[in-house]
Amino acid sequence: MARAGLTPDLVVAAAAELADEVGFENVTLIALARRFGVKDASLYSHVRNLGDLRVRVALLAGGEMIDRIAAAVAGRAGKDALAAFADTYRTYALQHPGRYAATQIRIDQSLVADSPAMRRTAEITYGMLRAYGLAEPDLTDAVRLLRSTFHGYCALEAGGGFGAPRDVQKSWERAIDALHVLLERWPEEADTNPSTDG
Repeated sequence: MARAGLTPDLVVAAAAELADEVGFENVTLIALARRFGVKDASLYSHVRNLGDLRVRVALLAGGEMIDRIAAAVAGRAGKDALAAFADTYRTYALQHPGRYAATQIRIDQSLVADSPAMRRTAEITYGMLRAYGLAEPDLTDAVRLLRSTFHGYCALEAGGGFGAPRDVQKSWERAIDALHVLLERWPEEADTNPSTDG
């Protein structure tokens, strides 16, 4: 029987807090049950298993992150939108390391399709990039470039991986400048099937 007062939303929110405190990989049902002062078996009334809990934390964190990004980019375009998007992404990753780590896990595509937060993430990200005049397949390539750059920078920064004396914030700003220039001058895809007609 579930403990009175516990709900799936409360359980997932507590798991997200725990992830920020101890690391997403250290979130377990036993640790979460201790937090509530219940036996771990009682949590199964609210989540199916640890995998289900982690996916729910990922969806929660993804929703929080895109809400902040959406507010930051509203009414902006071009470099202003890119910088607002990037800065908000980085701030969330550094302030909520466990939640952020959750957003990096692979989620079943059917769950992604059913998630308003995931659809909103795609809409906002692709909308920002369409302002640069990009269309598929370049849109997907650009999304992958931005995600790789932002994630790589945040992961290195969080892990103390930048040892040079150059100010980390300045390097971040220059990276955004460089991404903006690249997006404005996106290279055309090489023709991989050139005509053999003479």
